Amino acid sequence: MKEKTYIEDVNRSIYDIRNDERDMYKVNQGLTADIVEQISREKHDPEWMRQFRLDCLDIYNKTPMVDWGPSIEGLNMDEIVTYVRSNTPMKGKWTEVPDDIKNTFEALGIPDAERKSLAGVGAQYDSELVYHNVREEVAAQGVVYTDMESALTGEYAELVKKHFMKLVPPRDHKFAALHGAVWSGGSFVYVPAGVKVEIPLQSYFRLNAPGAGQFEHTLIIVEEGAYLHFIEGCSAPKYNVANLHAGCVELYVGKNAKLRYSTIENWSKNMYNLNTKRAKVEAGGTIEWVSGSFGSHVSYLYPTSLLAGEGARSEFTGITFAGEGQNLDTGAKVIHSAPNTSSYMNTRSISKGGGVSTFRSSVVVTKQAKHSKSSVSCESLMLDDISRSDTIPAMDIRTKDADIGHEAQIGKISDEAVFYLMSRGMSEDDARAMIVSGFADNVSKELPLEYAVEMNNLIRLEMKGGIG
Repeated sequence: MKEKTYIEDVNRSIYDIRNDERDMYKVNQGLTADIVEQISREKHDPEWMRQFRLDCLDIYNKTPMVDWGPSIEGLNMDEIVTYVRSNTPMKGKWTEVPDDIKNTFEALGIPDAERKSLAGVGAQYDSELVYHNVREEVAAQGVVYTDMESALTGEYAELVKKHFMKLVPPRDHKFAALHGAVWSGGSFVYVPAGVKVEIPLQSYFRLNAPGAGQFEHTLIIVEEGAYLHFIEGCSAPKYNVANLHAGCVELYVGKNAKLRYSTIENWSKNMYNLNTKRAKVEAGGTIEWVSGSFGSHVSYLYPTSLLAGEGARSEFTGITFAGEGQNLDTGAKVIHSAPNTSSYMNTRSISKGGGVSTFRSSVVVTKQAKHSKSSVSCESLMLDDISRSDTIPAMDIRTKDADIGHEAQIGKISDEAVFYLMSRGMSEDDARAMIVSGFADNVSKELPLEYAVEMNNLIRLEMKGGIG
């Protein structure tokens, strides 16, 4: 039998659905004060937000480009359209969404997931939400789940102003400043004290326009003793021009509260994914991150947990799959700033077809964080001889009274394991896909069912179509 040495990528089927750019409003390419002002007018910003955007633009122009990770020289902001809007207002009934947009989300399984298992759904298309709905019984609990624009000008306006880009300040890095200048869309969630939302809320972000950027802002506030599971999904069709995603996620977890934040980022391979996610956890609270990174040409993604109160806890479970033409630099960061805090990172990374997967972890334990514990575990799997996987851990421990551990493993698929499965009647593609799925099992079992199925389907897509 001829040895297979190469596995070819295949068409990503439903994810490459693209609609014509008709009935669209968009700003010119580039990034200027006039464009920022135009976006602000279109969104009917309050005066403080208009000025905030302009201040962020000034910070962006004065901040140097990042130069320590994968190259982003293919990203030219002069060629990016920062705001694209479908000429249809947001709907509260799925039947009222225009057919071309509706059919895209139907193909991705979003309405079906809503009908089966979700407490509320927001669907964003390019720069604006086109659909939003929340179950009556959830709203009756006092839970607020709406789009960011409504929250910015509605009864929760002061709460938004108090929290907006406080965890991710514009001076944090160049693309945080960019986000502050041109953000659009996203979700606002408020869970009152003691309220437990038993079924998840979900937002799905779809970027259809070529050469565009998506800059949604997610702000979630979970008050003392409350619970929420929030799910985000992202995808885009492939174009021959660069697209940009520079969203921002800010999560506030109150005392003894718990927030589970799950996401699958399945962008196309022309996407630069420069997303920033950060959580602040008060005493006795818990943040759980479940993260899957499959798409994009280049990714910079490091969800960060600030454990601000005694006994606060963070868990991060993630998987990254880097195929041909992809350089995915992902990981997580945790800052222990109070005593008896704990954190756990458990990640899997897979690379094939010359793809590059880099895991970066950062654990900071301050002098105040006595008796804190942290454990970091990273396993990497390379499926051929032309791919690369790197692990870059960083630990800054400023107290002797802490328990810190780190382990990393990098390996390849065992030929013996493949041979064993083939001897039991499986094809080589199926054997390798089963091994990879097993390797990723610790992540998939943490995902909501529909996303676990999506992740395993993506793995199988990547493993099929081999030649040679």
